Amino acid sequence: LKLFGKYSNLANLFFIYKLYIYIYMIIGIIGSGGREHSICSSLNKSKIVKKIFCFPGNAGTENIATNIKINLNNFDELKNFIFKEKIKMIIVGPEKPLVDGIVNFLEKNNIKVFGPNKIASQLEGSKIFTKKLCEKYKIPTAKFGIFKNFKEANDYLKKTKFPLVVKADGLASGKGVYICENRNQAITAVEEIFKGKFGVAKNILIEEFLQGEEMSYFLISDGKTIKKFQTAQDHKRVLEGDKGKNTGGMGAYSPSRLLNNELDKKIMTKIINPTIKGLQEFDCNYKGFLYAGLMIIDNEPYLIEYNVRMGDPECQTILPRLKSDLFDIINSCCSGNLSNTKIEWHKEKSLCMVLCSKGYPDNYENNILIENIDQINLGKNDYCYHAGTIKKESKIYSCGGRVLNFVSLSNEFKGCRKNSISLIHKLNWPNGFYRKDIGYKVIDQ
Repeated sequence: LKLFGKYSNLANLFFIYKLYIYIYMIIGIIGSGGREHSICSSLNKSKIVKKIFCFPGNAGTENIATNIKINLNNFDELKNFIFKEKIKMIIVGPEKPLVDGIVNFLEKNNIKVFGPNKIASQLEGSKIFTKKLCEKYKIPTAKFGIFKNFKEANDYLKKTKFPLVVKADGLASGKGVYICENRNQAITAVEEIFKGKFGVAKNILIEEFLQGEEMSYFLISDGKTIKKFQTAQDHKRVLEGDKGKNTGGMGAYSPSRLLNNELDKKIMTKIINPTIKGLQEFDCNYKGFLYAGLMIIDNEPYLIEYNVRMGDPECQTILPRLKSDLFDIINSCCSGNLSNTKIEWHKEKSLCMVLCSKGYPDNYENNILIENIDQINLGKNDYCYHAGTIKKESKIYSCGGRVLNFVSLSNEFKGCRKNSISLIHKLNWPNGFYRKDIGYKVIDQ
């Protein structure tokens, strides 16, 4: 005030505040996948963000941020690092830290953090929690049953119709869902879940199989205001034609071909708004990204599941379409000011193809050298996001099932896919494979 004297009106004070942020803003991102690399890349474009730490990051984030190996199960260790490096905001990418309560812990220590709290994260942390919410608030979803042991589930399987869906209740990195065509497949699924394939299982969920087309529907919220954050179509099955085992995601395109004004209104009225109302009964206001996995049947939406973060690889196909400053959007959510923040998008369509290690989603080799990656020339509308990669002695190696994400923007999805395939061919990584038909429903039909 003394510095600016008579010029210290509200407009100038706001400018001073923005200047303060500009000089000092240091961001931390938790996660190591393609989603986190795409978030890191988008934040790196912001004039306000001066430095980024990634916990632990990958070979891609290492080029634009500082990767830090830290025990993410030890919240105190993270807190101490945040204070030491004067990090102003933490963005949580994956679901596990959210379900474990990292937001509650950081907020208790007066650290600004973007993501839902522990109660809200139960939307993803427990499928049974979400199903009971649907039941109470009449949110359209598949009919379901909850089973506490193998005998209960097996007795039900003897008298039910197929196909059906068997789900692990807790977190399973996108892989704890089995679409079963017959009883033998269902028994295998139940046995694997109860034997601990996805961690300790006290309950499992068996639900009817809904025949329709899936859509990923994204929102962002500051706890008071909810805004839409685009749509996408994910491809979960490992083989072309949507066959084979479920994966974390083999590719995606944005926007979804299914969305129209009538359907959009139904999704908000029948699914999103009742969910937010249900959470408020737990004295919980939702803050962060919210991802509704939907099944669309004759222009009617049914909730398959919620994720309490951006999808992967949907995030990689959505963020390149974002015209607005991602930091401004996230900061407005943390400050409870989303209502005054515009979210604008580029008109181009986007498609992401995931390059995986051979053998994924089952057994695959790690530490395979990825040559030629530095020689790939990306165009203005092309992106390469790292996922399962690590840099050792200036060389890049694979360290996961899903390794690289190739994204392209174009006026037509066909052009996007053609560009992404061309980039994969130029890389020519002999240990990789990918689905060549990403976007086939919107391109080939």
